[in-house]
Amino acid sequence: MSIAIQNISKSYGTQKALDAISFSINKGEIVGFLGPNGAGKSTLMKILTTYLTADEGSAKVNGFDVSSQPKDVQLSIGYLPEHNPLYLDLYVREYLAFNADVYKVATSRIEEVIQLTGLASESHKKIGQLSKGYRQRVGLASALLHNPDVLILDEPTTGLDPNQLVEIRNVIKNAGKDKTVFLSTHIMQEVEAICDRVIIIDKGKIVADKKLEKLISESTTQSIEVEFDQKVSETQIATIDTIHSYTTTNGIIWELTFATDKDMRPVVFDFATANRLKTLQLNQKNKNLETVFREVTK
Repeated sequence: MSIAIQNISKSYGTQKALDAISFSINKGEIVGFLGPNGAGKSTLMKILTTYLTADEGSAKVNGFDVSSQPKDVQLSIGYLPEHNPLYLDLYVREYLAFNADVYKVATSRIEEVIQLTGLASESHKKIGQLSKGYRQRVGLASALLHNPDVLILDEPTTGLDPNQLVEIRNVIKNAGKDKTVFLSTHIMQEVEAICDRVIIIDKGKIVADKKLEKLISESTTQSIEVEFDQKVSETQIATIDTIHSYTTTNGIIWELTFATDKDMRPVVFDFATANRLKTLQLNQKNKNLETVFREVTK
């Protein structure tokens, strides 16, 4: 078992960030950890990496207890925090050499992680001269430097352009062949492309924990995209029978969510007819992780 969490709770004053959560992750799994802002994702990751102490419960990483064996935990994980702390006045190779010395790894490993994370073209620069995306690569290179058994990545693709996203995605997937990866992100497409399993947390509690494919297939929510010929108010949309939620950017194109497997397009069409509206398009969207996420966190 790479990660084992049992009844972990953590509060900040009167606010409960984590409420008796439990789960385990096997070696070799790539697990996406999702939740709204403030749900408790970063708090749990900081507990797993020994930066924070839980109020109650226990957690082990690679068999080491995060409370009683923090040094062993730190040596066996690679951690990329949400706000990547870097020494901006150091050169890329200089920074990685500093970390290599801390972990007592061979300097030859520096070139390996530079190539692995696509840093070669920027490795002669100071970190302060790098774009946000390349700084993120430096953080990922540092996390991989000592070849840890577990990678804990908090928003690892923040600030990356589409091409960089693909490259870093491949780095993470390749790392997952012989490591356990615990990945937090707000980008649902990244989870769908990388992860085998998804854990969703909301208000400090686990609300879903399944294999990605099973989680999506078992969803009872459907989404319909409709475009009307004129603006429609939220008050009108809310009258549609059994509607669960709805979003729009301009009042004309709407995404409507229903908590049922029944095809609701006829209901939406009848709504348009009753309100003297024309439907310019009316499509049932494929179920995806974003649909499930909205379903379990609302």
